[in-house]
Amino acid sequence: MNWFGRKAAQSSARPALSRVYGGWSAPAPLSFEAQVRAGYLGNAIVQRAVRLVAEAAGAAPLAASDPALLRLVGASSGGQGLVETLASQLLLHGNGYVQILADGAGAPAELFALRPERVTVEADARGWPVAYRYKAGGEAVVLPAEDGAGRVAVVHVKALHPLDDHYGAGSLGAASGAIAAHNAAAAWNAALLDNAARPSGALVHDPGDKGMPLSAEQVDRLREELAESFAGGANAGRPLLLEGGLKWQALSLSPAEMDFLELKHSAAREIAMAFGVPPMLLGLPGDATYANYREANRALWRLTVLPLCAKILGAVSQGLAGWFEGAELRVDLDRVPALAEDRMALWREVSGADWLTAEEKKALLGVDFKPPSSTRT
Repeated sequence: MNWFGRKAAQSSARPALSRVYGGWSAPAPLSFEAQVRAGYLGNAIVQRAVRLVAEAAGAAPLAASDPALLRLVGASSGGQGLVETLASQLLLHGNGYVQILADGAGAPAELFALRPERVTVEADARGWPVAYRYKAGGEAVVLPAEDGAGRVAVVHVKALHPLDDHYGAGSLGAASGAIAAHNAAAAWNAALLDNAARPSGALVHDPGDKGMPLSAEQVDRLREELAESFAGGANAGRPLLLEGGLKWQALSLSPAEMDFLELKHSAAREIAMAFGVPPMLLGLPGDATYANYREANRALWRLTVLPLCAKILGAVSQGLAGWFEGAELRVDLDRVPALAEDRMALWREVSGADWLTAEEKKALLGVDFKPPSSTRT
């Protein structure tokens, strides 16, 4: 057996190259855990973008070929919805692993989503995955890819990675440069707020005719008074009493500083683009790509949520095909509120087509309607 001695976190969430913005270098995190802490846990744009997509995918109405299959997928996985958990894992890590837990009779009883950064793939001599090694709490357990009956035991859902055979690529690594830039801009804004929430100024000393400069003790005392009485948001706008030939000269933002503020908005839009979220839905300034929020929300579903759901549901359906013959899971588009306008437009177009028969119209609309049988009196 050929063991690929590399961790999933290192393979699927490789650090992106450092990016340079106006002479400022954005260092990329070195591990998936560092990316999650700096990105998802430490950046509001990333967290909102991931939650917006993952929660939409988890709340999408589902349809299944078997009611038991629908109940199995709709159950929680470790206290969270299965589809929502897998969606967030694919966005952040690029990989999702679902362990199929069977009951005493051998029937699937639960679908449990494993932490992807703890999973590594074990492949045979030909490179085909035969098992998955799961590490947690200093211990490791090998999960076979198939059970004794040849049915899938672990479902691997992965995003596209053109350079890796076994692991997918998440959006977090691709956005790491923009995330670092956005975090640095936020830290700069926080430092600006701590310094009276205004651009830095200068105290100009006029020594007069005698030409007596300030002593070291006077300079230190002046610094302490400014730090204690005039720094911080609570002291913003407080009058400053100057004496001894001191004059206050305010300094405005330089063009470089103005570009740095614009960098924060540009980095936020780049983060939103990496996760497939229209910037308008995140309240980012300067974005007028969509005419209104309804159009942006429809684009989110059409371009991001539905393809992500199709990938997840398709992989889970294929994995459960050994228990449910002809297993099929899909999003019920008729019950998605964001697509109601598109659905109504389709109904109007099909209803107005007089050259179609009633059966052809129902086939185009995906309606399987059987009129109730009538009884004659």
